[in-house]
Amino acid sequence: MNSAIPTCENPNPLQRGDGVLSSHEGDKGRKKDGQLKSPSSSHLAYGILDIPPWYLCIFLGIQHFLTALGGLVAVPLILAKGLCLQHDPLTQSYLISTIFFVSGICTLLQVFLGIRLPILQGGTFAFLGPSLAMLSLPTWTCPTWTLNASQVNTSSPEFTEEWQKRIRELQGAVMVASCVQMLVGFSGLIGFLMRFIGPLTIAPTISLVALPLFDSAGDDAGIHWGIAATTIFLIVLFSQYLKNIAVPVPVYGREKKCHTSKFYLFQVFPVLLGLCISWLLCFVLTITEALPSAPTAYGYLARTDTKGNVLSQAPWFRFPYPGQWGLPTVSLAGVFGIIAGVISSMVESIGDYYACARLVGAPPPPKHAINRGIGIEGLGCLLAGAWGTGNGTTSYSENVGALGITKVGSRMVIVVAGCVLLLMGIFGKIGAAFATIPTPVIGGMFLVMFGVITAVGISNLQYVDLNSSRNLFIFGFSIFCGLAIPNWVNKNPERLHTGIIQLDQVIQVLLTTGMFVGGFLGFLLDNTIPGSLEERGLLAWNQVQEESEETTKALEVYGLPWGIGTRFCTSSCAQYLPFWPREGAVGVSQLSLWPWDSSGEQPPSATDTRM
Repeated sequence: MNSAIPTCENPNPLQRGDGVLSSHEGDKGRKKDGQLKSPSSSHLAYGILDIPPWYLCIFLGIQHFLTALGGLVAVPLILAKGLCLQHDPLTQSYLISTIFFVSGICTLLQVFLGIRLPILQGGTFAFLGPSLAMLSLPTWTCPTWTLNASQVNTSSPEFTEEWQKRIRELQGAVMVASCVQMLVGFSGLIGFLMRFIGPLTIAPTISLVALPLFDSAGDDAGIHWGIAATTIFLIVLFSQYLKNIAVPVPVYGREKKCHTSKFYLFQVFPVLLGLCISWLLCFVLTITEALPSAPTAYGYLARTDTKGNVLSQAPWFRFPYPGQWGLPTVSLAGVFGIIAGVISSMVESIGDYYACARLVGAPPPPKHAINRGIGIEGLGCLLAGAWGTGNGTTSYSENVGALGITKVGSRMVIVVAGCVLLLMGIFGKIGAAFATIPTPVIGGMFLVMFGVITAVGISNLQYVDLNSSRNLFIFGFSIFCGLAIPNWVNKNPERLHTGIIQLDQVIQVLLTTGMFVGGFLGFLLDNTIPGSLEERGLLAWNQVQEESEETTKALEVYGLPWGIGTRFCTSSCAQYLPFWPREGAVGVSQLSLWPWDSSGEQPPSATDTRM
């Protein structure tokens, strides 16, 4: 995830009044007629139903792609070790291209048929814990020879089968677990489950998505701590210290022609800038022979020529297709582990839906839209499993935050972003370029990103009473057990023997997934230990709002496209489907992600802690 945490009060990086970066200049008539103003849409340059000029759509679509880039690239690189691919950057580039392509498909599905809000879809960190736990089973532990670069022949059939059988196992687990997500979404079961899930369940679950990855991040950064520290320094400098510094950029407008406009470059692209500068530094140190050339020397993997042949080997065009790694296989242990990740992903996505609706001036999403959004995310995970990304898909919180920066909430911009992802997935050289990023640069980025993800999880505690010993016990115990139990099971796998191999594998995967252990304990204790709704944070978490005056707009925003349900498929039977739009449906039970006053604006003293 992007390490910059966008907030609603930050200045708008797209300054109005110029030809290219302007919101309305020369294009005021392009807005759709009849869009109703919502209390929170007055400050928007473009609302959800508006269509900006085509050139602005392209610019903002590319920006959304770049905002999600860190998370999209990180997922395959983290999985590479468990798949025995740490010495095969060419295959890593194929995985990166595949996740680009599938994310583009899922984004378009979500915008047109899902929740219909401008939310980008991409790889999820929630699946990494159970995936790495499954790959650490004795059956899937990488052979010793795959860990030695000198012994690995990446083109040999033996090596190909070693990594492909592992990713096929991940594919099968993701595809079966995605069916559970589709069932929960399209059946309307998600609304029932959310009654029992509060901040004390969410906080340890999200925090433990990132905390167990400290070992992987530290190992990567430890390849060369100087390079990793430089990357960390640059990302922190850009995202925290220089975020309000405007940079003049040359633009061309219809009226002003060539002129300059201010753009908050550091606020929008802190991770990308930090990676590129550190990457360039590694290149300079490589050509000047400042970094060691001996493969066994400290800092060798910081060189940029260790993976230099990837760009030349990668094809210019490569079309990812379902089953490209072979027929998926399924194991019970993998399925149960990924289901734990699915639950975490669903809860986080629902929070993103409400945050996005508020930022783009839309009414709170009604139940049918939430059901459809979760169901389509399940379909996206099914497609991700079929294509073989080794991961699923979910809503990207950092792109929701970017809407608050750009003040452009148009659905069309995310459609363009989805098309950009599709194109990036087809160009093989793009994925190959990102696969050549030196390991310590990736490690430095991981340290920042995982730290922010952990903090975002903990920030959910702002809704509970932290003076309550009950709440302190639940959170502290859940977090500590989420770290201690997986650590013990990893060190003592032989102690878990029930006599049934499949059951042993299920137990081991679940107990080595910190996110599941901490989340389950938080859920169990929060729902069994007596406590008031206010003490548990459920009053602030589930803030009921009636939006009856915006029923027409709710139907316009969340209804299905192309007249489905209004002009076509208008059968009365369809109205009983939990995901079908209904006349008069309004948003209720809004998740209050931050306190809002009655005017729809965020108070100056409130801090947005979402990414």
